[in-house]
Amino acid sequence: MLPKLIKYILTETPQSQEIEIYGWVRTKRDMKNLVFVEVNDGSCFSNIQCTFDRGAGLNAQTEETLVSLTTGASVKINGKLIPSPASGQAVEVAAFALLVLGQAPAETTDDIQGYPLQKKRHSLEFLREIAHLRPRTNTFGAVARLRSHMSYAVHRYFKERDFQYLHTPIITAGDCEGAGAMFQVTTMEPQTIAKQFKAGALDGGIDWTKDFFGKKTFLTVSGQLEAETYAMALSRVYTFGPTFRAENSNTARHLAEFWMIEPEVAFAQLEDNMALAEDFLKNIINSVLEECAGDLAFFDAHVEKGLIDNLKQVANAKFLHITYTDAIKELEKAASANKGLFEFEPRWGCDLQSEHEKFLTEKMAGGPVIVTDYPKEIKAFYMKMNDDDKTVRAMDVLVPRLGEIIGGSQREDNLEKLCSRLTGMGMKPEDYWWYLDLRRYGTAPHAGFGLGFERLIQYVCGMQNIRDVIPFPRAVGHAEF
Repeated sequence: MLPKLIKYILTETPQSQEIEIYGWVRTKRDMKNLVFVEVNDGSCFSNIQCTFDRGAGLNAQTEETLVSLTTGASVKINGKLIPSPASGQAVEVAAFALLVLGQAPAETTDDIQGYPLQKKRHSLEFLREIAHLRPRTNTFGAVARLRSHMSYAVHRYFKERDFQYLHTPIITAGDCEGAGAMFQVTTMEPQTIAKQFKAGALDGGIDWTKDFFGKKTFLTVSGQLEAETYAMALSRVYTFGPTFRAENSNTARHLAEFWMIEPEVAFAQLEDNMALAEDFLKNIINSVLEECAGDLAFFDAHVEKGLIDNLKQVANAKFLHITYTDAIKELEKAASANKGLFEFEPRWGCDLQSEHEKFLTEKMAGGPVIVTDYPKEIKAFYMKMNDDDKTVRAMDVLVPRLGEIIGGSQREDNLEKLCSRLTGMGMKPEDYWWYLDLRRYGTAPHAGFGLGFERLIQYVCGMQNIRDVIPFPRAVGHAEF
């Protein structure tokens, strides 16, 4: 039978019942006849205090073990659950037996490096260097629990609304975004590729028909196109899985590997898509506010002051809707009245920068904003054209403090227009023959959006660097662990 977790032990009524504690030592304080050992098992933010009373008579082995006990050691402690006289905790353990399951020596020797997580504040930069140990800190334990809960909340949300969960492929031959920032997958040996290149074979010197899949293949940047095929059969589907971007961006906002949430809905217009995105975002935020209070309080106190109030404001807000054209007018008006307000001057046709998004949410609207109907030149080929032939039925959900958090659109369901868009963007319609078949056979209006899961976690917990909300970050020059 599995040990009882500390999160449940802390809620029990203390009746001097015997109990076993399993976990890792966070702190040890030795005060004359009393030794206080705080233990955490990762199930919650709080530690449980185990008090060893020498005056009550500890056996020699326990005494000896206590002397050598260090932070980070894994332990099994036996004792009785009693009311705690200390403030801030309802119960503690009157301990009488201690077994060290795994040592964590504090001092560096010739054989082993000293345990790096001693009782002091460590920088987030340092903790990224020891990503295999950072889950044991308060910050990253809380991030991991929050991430786990939010993953569950995502699945729960879609399940309750009759969406089918779809596993889309990791390896793909197509570029969903048309941006070209993709990781290529190949089994061909480097020397074979070099030899073919010199021989002047196909496709820039390489004959990819000799590769494993018989063509160029890549790690996926999105599961959207595949999700559309199932939306055209099951009405409501969603994907939630890893995606990859080979962007050479070494910033606090970019990852090379991250998780995407992508619902696709048949018989839906842009307006339905906006309503779904708003409801989804509010639902996930509310689930964290209601079910992760302890961890969220930590982030509010130690990471971003006022975080909880900010999240409540978004969860209760009515999202403002504004077209891209009107948003640009607002930005141009502000830039004209305040010279130097923006580093990037706003103009019709430009992509909105982070500074523009923050102005729209924090200054103009004082809350979340959904911007719609972007110029077709700055959006993907699959977005439905508006009647003006200049803009597409796209939407971006912007939130204060962060900017864009969701991007989506109504999809182009007209075969002729979709082929024209592909050709106009220098893409080959024949590479998307199966995608075009969806418009040939039973085409229907449909829409969907994409949400980078790590960006959502960042927003909810207030962490500034996206590498701190994924267990093992992959970025330019970083593929450790």
